[in-house]
Amino acid sequence: MDAKDVVVHVKNLEKSKGNDEAVLEILRILEKEVVPTEKLLRETKVGVEVNKFKKSGNGEIVKLAKRMISSWKDAINKTKKARTQHSGDGAAGHSSQSGSTAGATSQEPRKTDKFVSTKVRNTKNDGVDPNVHNNKLRDQVIRALYDALAKDSEHPPKSILQTCISVENEMNKLNDSTTKEKEYKDKYRVIYSNIISRNNPDLKVKIANGDLSPEQLVNSDPKDLAPEHLKRKMEEIKKQNLFNAQGATIERSVTDRFTCGKCKEKKVSYYQLQTRSADEPLTTFCTCEACGNRWKFS
Repeated sequence: MDAKDVVVHVKNLEKSKGNDEAVLEILRILEKEVVPTEKLLRETKVGVEVNKFKKSGNGEIVKLAKRMISSWKDAINKTKKARTQHSGDGAAGHSSQSGSTAGATSQEPRKTDKFVSTKVRNTKNDGVDPNVHNNKLRDQVIRALYDALAKDSEHPPKSILQTCISVENEMNKLNDSTTKEKEYKDKYRVIYSNIISRNNPDLKVKIANGDLSPEQLVNSDPKDLAPEHLKRKMEEIKKQNLFNAQGATIERSVTDRFTCGKCKEKKVSYYQLQTRSADEPLTTFCTCEACGNRWKFS
């Protein structure tokens, strides 16, 4: 299944919330046909959408969603491990041809290596020199990023430092610190504040693990860096605003065919829209004239 097909199923999942049979059918298709790669999961956001169903009220959906997420994570980790081992084998082969100099060269720490410190982790306690560019502003940014990412992390110092250097390089590439200092600082503040936010602990884990590349991080819209629960809240507000706007502009009819689930009154206004493909049924939007409760169904 290619990315376009996956995106279609992701959209159908969003539309099928509340319809357990439809959700189960789509999840089974995705479980059977999706071959997970970092690129596919990143581009389609299928993992994010499936992960939402781990909190479903349907036990079968929860079980299936958990199994899929676990399986995809295992597949991605295996790919990363194989890639790391391949890289390590290549480095080992090169070292064997380098004669006596090989023994004097230490191997670069991998992101999977663990580093445990008895002190609070920062550039000073980790023995890391952030002065890479001999530029006060840029080196200060690298230092700040390192201190933020290293705190509570078990990644090796060299791995974190390289990540920070890459992030700063992308920032400087986007807004040159010498000619666009204000824009450079603004971008830094957005990234740094999101990394240290207590409400967004997953972000710095993704950055340190390499799940979010420096280029993606720097070029992301600020709202894309928000924690998942805030993204869901913003999406709910967006949908509700759309619902309210549609209700305000579309002619409604009042009927006693529907019963309000909140106050049980039968005076209900409604309108219908084609929100999906032409061969799908219309979506009916209802509003109780007595208590203002709103709901919809297809």
